[in-house]
Amino acid sequence: MTPPVPGAPPVTPLVAVAHGSRDPRAAATVEALLGLLRRARPELPVRAAYLDHAAPTLAAALSGLDEAVVVPLLLTAAYHSRVDIPGALAEITSRRPALRVRVGGTLGPHPLLVTALERRLAEAGVEPGDPDTAVVLVSAGSSDRRANATVAAVAADWARRRGWWSVGVAYASAAEPSTEREVRRLLAAGAPRVAVAPYLLAPGHFADRTRDASLAAGAAVVAEVLGASPEVAAVLAERHDEAVRHRPASVPA
Repeated sequence: MTPPVPGAPPVTPLVAVAHGSRDPRAAATVEALLGLLRRARPELPVRAAYLDHAAPTLAAALSGLDEAVVVPLLLTAAYHSRVDIPGALAEITSRRPALRVRVGGTLGPHPLLVTALERRLAEAGVEPGDPDTAVVLVSAGSSDRRANATVAAVAADWARRRGWWSVGVAYASAAEPSTEREVRRLLAAGAPRVAVAPYLLAPGHFADRTRDASLAAGAAVVAEVLGASPEVAAVLAERHDEAVRHRPASVPA
């Protein structure tokens, strides 16, 4: 990456907001992901923030900044991106009316995330598009049907573009089918083998539960989570740049 040009206008800082977890692996993954982004875009100031269970808060991450792009480290648009983050920003800007904030889109859906899923499967020994492998795309799940429908659409598109035996979708919580049920359904339908692709950003409770349930149900392979991958870092940078180009500096309604 080309270093910053002397005299060039300052780059709007990026504040990446994750849900947060009591599991320290989650925050470590976020920091590793942001490390990838810093190495790829050294001119871009990058900070992490968390909605819960970890520090810093969004208010703390925005401290000292006059302007920022806030990007949700979320794979679908649901309650956290539609309610929690706008609510937190409204409270922050009520105390700091001069603060200019643009809010970027969630990471998903994006074709690069599917590329990352395929790379994680390949690392686990599954050839991308293997016609003898049925894939289960496992999301955290949401009470927001729109978010679950987005994940189902990602699975359907993945199935159309590749030669997998099939691509099913499952949810670790809040929606059906469960991972265990979908793995068993595919095996009962005649799938030669089932591989599970967690559509999860970081390790933690959902990832552990997905692995245990998948293997107990008969899955042959469970890939690692997306994690600190170059594809996710590239999507994060893209969401920042889109917000700078196209979104007004304000708090969303």
